[in-house]
Amino acid sequence: MEIIDYLRVVRRNWVVIAASTLLGLLVAGAAAMATTPSYTARTQLFVATQNSGSVLELQQGNTFSQARVASYVETAKTPVVLQPVIDSLGLELSPSALASKIEASVEGSTVLLNIAVTDSSPVRAAAVAEAVADSLISAVDQLENPSRDGISPVRLSVITPAAAPSTPASPNTSLYLAAGLLIGAGVGISSALLRSAIDTRIRGELDLRKVTEASVLGGIAFDADAVKKPLLTQVPTQSPRAESFRQIRTNLQFAHVSHSSKSVVVTSSLPGEGKSTTAVNMAISLAQTGQRVALVDADLRRPMVGEYLGLDGSAGLTTYLVGHGSLDDLLQPWGTDDLCVLTSGMIPPNPSELLGSSAMSGLIKTLEADFDAVVIDAPPLLPVTDAAVLAQRVGGVVLVVGSQIVKITDLEKSLSSLSMVEADLLGVVLNRLPAKDPDAYTYSYYSSSTSPLNRSAGDSIAAGGRNSAIRQDGSFDQIVFGEKDPAASPGLFRPGGRP
Repeated sequence: MEIIDYLRVVRRNWVVIAASTLLGLLVAGAAAMATTPSYTARTQLFVATQNSGSVLELQQGNTFSQARVASYVETAKTPVVLQPVIDSLGLELSPSALASKIEASVEGSTVLLNIAVTDSSPVRAAAVAEAVADSLISAVDQLENPSRDGISPVRLSVITPAAAPSTPASPNTSLYLAAGLLIGAGVGISSALLRSAIDTRIRGELDLRKVTEASVLGGIAFDADAVKKPLLTQVPTQSPRAESFRQIRTNLQFAHVSHSSKSVVVTSSLPGEGKSTTAVNMAISLAQTGQRVALVDADLRRPMVGEYLGLDGSAGLTTYLVGHGSLDDLLQPWGTDDLCVLTSGMIPPNPSELLGSSAMSGLIKTLEADFDAVVIDAPPLLPVTDAAVLAQRVGGVVLVVGSQIVKITDLEKSLSSLSMVEADLLGVVLNRLPAKDPDAYTYSYYSSSTSPLNRSAGDSIAAGGRNSAIRQDGSFDQIVFGEKDPAASPGLFRPGGRP
């Protein structure tokens, strides 16, 4: 993974990372509050030697003191020193328990001896530190002059008396919070990376590019209202959803420019990716340009076109394929544009055989002769073979990829199925893209009727050149689809409609 991939993972999972970081701070704060405060009192002693004052004796005494002071560090934590402290203060502790509260050290290469005592009470900490210093002075005097008939060569003096501290030495709340912040953020980022490695769902174009280099005809942002209002005619003309289908229509015209066939199959890898609504709205969008469009519901397992358009689905494709009706009687006009719909008809027990029959091939040829464009809604590729069968009989395939629904492995299998039947994949439509996310549909939209983007799709493409498509934000996508001009193409999706 490159740096941009890591940043993308962080942006995708920023909620998890932020929640983990906040949780780390809360846990650290709670731990700091639950920890009993402890106070540290300090005292400092000076170690000196008895001498006559000559320079040589002073040098020797200083060396002697430095050598002895290291021994006094260990002596300060022995029962010889601590038992008198316990007795004098009336502590209910053993010498070893009291020793765990005491820390003795030497100040560098000096003869300064530091004694620190930590306790839950600041007053008791200072009292113990003072008592330990006094007891150490007495113990050293006895140890250095065991006979008591002379003068001890070493003398210890307190130069910094112990005082009760005003602030606790621990817990260090700032340190706790900093550690909680780092640990929480680390856990969140690790979880995000692990989740990214495990989750193989297609989320956007970057994930799509891991599988295929097929052209992206367009992206459709997720819209919660689409469940109640799935049709293009049910949303405002300049809404993001309407703009998305206009872009798909324009790019599809160029993707199909080198084909003589006028038919296209719309399918997906799995159910629920939005291929039926995409097929319906593609047909509506094409009809709005003045073309005569036929929409065929070839999903003979879970037909939805009739339900979306409010048409009778009891007689339709299956009725024609079994020879029980004429095409003119079964085609149902819809809307104010030149759009005719052939619903699925009764669900048969053998959908694959019907769709692969010579009658289906003849139907497609008949529709291509009578219409400018034929859009066929087919079943998903992975559960059944119907779409692969149809793909061999049409001019091209549009594959709908539902964001966060289909996995990389599923998409690979779908592309392999199309490749095995030598189907012509015109492009991919990314559906259900998040509105606010690193994978969001980032084109901008204009509601003003004076906006140059409100011109027809054909005019917008003409402005960019015959091998270019204009994004909604005004930038150009260079698309090389062939050498033929769309306006001169006798095949599918002529921008100007019928002559």
